[in-house]
Amino acid sequence: MRKSATVLILFLILAFSCPLAGQSADKPASSPGTAVLTSDHKFSPAADALSEVRQQIIASYQPAPGNAPILLDRSSDIKRKPLQVAKISDNSFRNKLSAGSAIVMDARTGEEIYSHNPDRPGQPASTIKVLTSLIAIDSLKNKTLVPVSGWAASMPRSKIYLRKGKSYYADDLINAVLLASANDASVALAEKIAGSESGFAKMMTRKAQELGAKKTICKTASGLTAQGQQTTARDLATIFGEAMKQREFAARMKLLNAKTSYGKTLKSHNKALWQISGAQGGKTGYTWAAKQTYVGKFSRNGEEILVAILGSRNMWNDIAKLVDYGFTKKQQMQLAGGEDNSTEISDESPQLKSALVVLSGSKKSEKL
Repeated sequence: MRKSATVLILFLILAFSCPLAGQSADKPASSPGTAVLTSDHKFSPAADALSEVRQQIIASYQPAPGNAPILLDRSSDIKRKPLQVAKISDNSFRNKLSAGSAIVMDARTGEEIYSHNPDRPGQPASTIKVLTSLIAIDSLKNKTLVPVSGWAASMPRSKIYLRKGKSYYADDLINAVLLASANDASVALAEKIAGSESGFAKMMTRKAQELGAKKTICKTASGLTAQGQQTTARDLATIFGEAMKQREFAARMKLLNAKTSYGKTLKSHNKALWQISGAQGGKTGYTWAAKQTYVGKFSRNGEEILVAILGSRNMWNDIAKLVDYGFTKKQQMQLAGGEDNSTEISDESPQLKSALVVLSGSKKSEKL
């Protein structure tokens, strides 16, 4: 009997004591028969154990009524990581070119798109005739008669075989210089304007300086090899870009052929006009010392570029590759710039500071 009574008493004690032990001291049970268990987990982070940066982030959340976006105020001291744009490698492309130096420039801004050895001096060959014709257009009227000296008539090819002692219209000679790359016409124009070819060459050098071509030195009106004469790919592109802004020069550069007043047909040496998409005009050149040289302007999809090469052994192949590569790279540069701009806060949301990121619910929305 005593053992049974003892067991019964122990059972009753346990039955009444267990719910009370499980009940939280801080919060009563929701119903008489329910126990609410609490625990002080040993891994629960204390406030002072949080990193300083994390505490700043948590403290920066602002209450938002309803479903309005939550604004996280990013400190102005925390800089955004700049957008990393995949850099286009020019090394492999360089191996596809035969030119000793080359440059591709944005025709509107002068921004360099591609180059190798763009400032290395070299003989210009007939590309320097861009300056000859530009000065002649500014100095002479189309119907001005230009006499031909023995020196002018003696120039080697390329030439249109002007006759010594005869006079020709400036209009015909300028077209002969730009389209047929005529050496005899170049010297005749030089002597008419400056009195001598050497005097005219000094005018050409000054003109190049005025246009921003600081490393160009002219010794002849034709570009035939001369000691001390030089230009660079960058200078050529700069000169041609400025020349193409003149309406008359640009109009002549687009001609595939032109008939002179005395019945001779002049054909352009610039094959890019009918071989390369977007060609607006260009000037070729060749001498043994200079190798093949070229400068030209191209337009595609509203964009314009300038291309110049010196010391080429496969000129037309080089130009075609440079033009395609230049437009492709320019487009990629613009896309990269557009992505970078998309990270900026829109002016249409003046109430938001540039240091704010908009969070919607638990997911971060696109940056404004």
